[in-house]
Amino acid sequence: MILLDLVDFILYFGYGMVVSAAVLAIGFPLWIASKNPKSLIETGIGLGSILVLFLIAWLISGSEVYPNYAEFGVDASLSKFIGGMLNLVYLLVGVAVVGIVYSEFSKTFKNG
Repeated sequence: MILLDLVDFILYFGYGMVVSAAVLAIGFPLWIASKNPKSLIETGIGLGSILVLFLIAWLISGSEVYPNYAEFGVDASLSKFIGGMLNLVYLLVGVAVVGIVYSEFSKTFKNG
């Protein structure tokens, strides 16, 4: 019985730590940004650009539902959303790889 009480205490302590970490992870950057409102504009531009990229990725994604998808409750709209998210990830990975390659080549030719 004491062991179960200890396990319950540890679980609730863990839940509390996760909630406090989430509150701090969201609240602290907002508190810092409130001291510098211009940083909020830059953050908004970044979030807006990601939303535009997701809209493009969502528009080019398909909405096919195969029989093995349907057994998990996937309908046409969810299939299109998942396809849009995957296309967004592929697009962002491609942009990152191109940026890394460009950065390395530009450093090589500037130092060489």
